[in-house]
Amino acid sequence: MTPPRERPRRPLNLQQRSIMAGEAAAANAHVERALGTPADPARAAFFDVDNTVMQGASIFHLARGLHRRKFFTTRQIAGAAWKQAYFRIVGVEDPDHVAEARASALSFIAGHTVSELEELGEEIFDEAMAHRIWPGTRALAQLHLDEGQRVWLVTAAPLEVAQIIARRLGLTGALGTVAEREDGVYTGRLVGDLLHGPAKAVAIRALAEREGLDLARCSAYSDSFNDLPMLSLVGDPCAVNPDPRLRAHARENGWRIRDYRTGRRAARAGLVLGAAAGALSGAVALRGRRGPA
Repeated sequence: MTPPRERPRRPLNLQQRSIMAGEAAAANAHVERALGTPADPARAAFFDVDNTVMQGASIFHLARGLHRRKFFTTRQIAGAAWKQAYFRIVGVEDPDHVAEARASALSFIAGHTVSELEELGEEIFDEAMAHRIWPGTRALAQLHLDEGQRVWLVTAAPLEVAQIIARRLGLTGALGTVAEREDGVYTGRLVGDLLHGPAKAVAIRALAEREGLDLARCSAYSDSFNDLPMLSLVGDPCAVNPDPRLRAHARENGWRIRDYRTGRRAARAGLVLGAAAGALSGAVALRGRRGPA
């Protein structure tokens, strides 16, 4: 008897991908250091990474480090870099391009092992990330730790990189984008989507349920209006180095604002540079491949 044909799976919509990404991030989160029982187990703080904890985009610094190690060529990412820069600055996205970016966001690690990325991630943190940590934001995180709270990073960067940053900063753990793997080797596909926007809120809710957190007593920090779902989820949201829309929203709602950039002109320049860096990071993720050209 001929077995029935398996029906092709319908592609997931944006909401379903966000839910899957958030749930995968929470399921893969683990404590980076043995803290024992926290003094205030119902409270925690959640920190975005790019331009909040770290100057620039963490995945950009990662990709640049991998580029130096001949994972891919500059030519491969040039066209996509322009597209991403245009989208970030103008705010208009072509649906086809967005779908392409999402489908291949971590293609540059396809074929590499998890242990390989973790080892190189440690090296790249030392050479490109450690000196870019904002001292002011690091101090905010330490205040929460000193008060007996847990502190988690929440970022679109690959989970393995997010965990390295959290461990190096002495934080509790990290939620990041989960890359699909088979037998310890990356396939280049995502589990759901990037941990971005609504997906971050899904991840935090799932983690809060697992860890017994009272979100009304928790804090969240971000620079981006895109993280409004995460910021609105907690009782104590704070805008750090905010973009113009987040700054306006924070003022209207009486949220705390912290800006560790030097000078208003530098702040404005930082927005443009941040967009360009983020654009290049997205482009790198789009066009990477293993091995020299």
